[in-house]
Amino acid sequence: MNDHPIGIFDSGVGGTSIWKEINALLPYEDTIYLADSKNAPYGEKAPEAIVALSIKNTELLINEGCKIVVVACNTATTNAIDYLRKNYNVPFIGIEPAIKPAALRSRSKTVGILATKGTLSSSLFHSTSENHAQGIKVIEQVGKGLVPLIEQGKENAPETEELLKNYLTPMLEAGIDHLVLGCTHYPYLVPVLRKLLPENVKIIDSGEAVARQTKFVLDRKGLLNTSKVAGSARFYSNMDTSILKSFLKEVGGAEVLHLNF
Repeated sequence: MNDHPIGIFDSGVGGTSIWKEINALLPYEDTIYLADSKNAPYGEKAPEAIVALSIKNTELLINEGCKIVVVACNTATTNAIDYLRKNYNVPFIGIEPAIKPAALRSRSKTVGILATKGTLSSSLFHSTSENHAQGIKVIEQVGKGLVPLIEQGKENAPETEELLKNYLTPMLEAGIDHLVLGCTHYPYLVPVLRKLLPENVKIIDSGEAVARQTKFVLDRKGLLNTSKVAGSARFYSNMDTSILKSFLKEVGGAEVLHLNF
């Protein structure tokens, strides 16, 4: 299984932010990425629908021979990863909002989290908050409308900036000094966020931690690829592939294909 690929799925293009971190840390691993843009955003869907979509994506990746599945979607992780781990015989890596490092580093004892409704309303998110944010004021904000804009390639558009201004205002008024990005699409908003946020507000996402955990689990299970040849990368989208390609401009040799799933 060592030379089998790492499978990654998300509700669209956002999880490519996770893929980039994994590829940087594990350059000799083959990867397969599924962008379920047809069903984005997951964050507005019922938990049962999120689980069903996660099952569909997982089974496609397993059928492609993937040795591990990275759920590169906060909403899918918080709603479906327990089910996936119980029902499939491959390791799963999930993504949770990085509340713990934000809480530990905060001087103002106030942090903001920008996430989807599906993540913020999940029991996993609430248990994470209770465990790691004792004595910290957490300002939650549903980023409604942001994922569709990113899926349209409008991450730097004026309407995106206006939406972010509305979402950030109550957080800044509350005195946050850390902003946690609780959706894998949101790292693509960092250039706009840096323009809107004061210098003292630090932005935290989970990408690097997810890559490290993926490497740790592969190593522990003896599944790391021992080849010293650069890994191949295959990307699938069930919508127009041009948007996905635009998020991979700097990736040489990436294969981006349309697939009905």
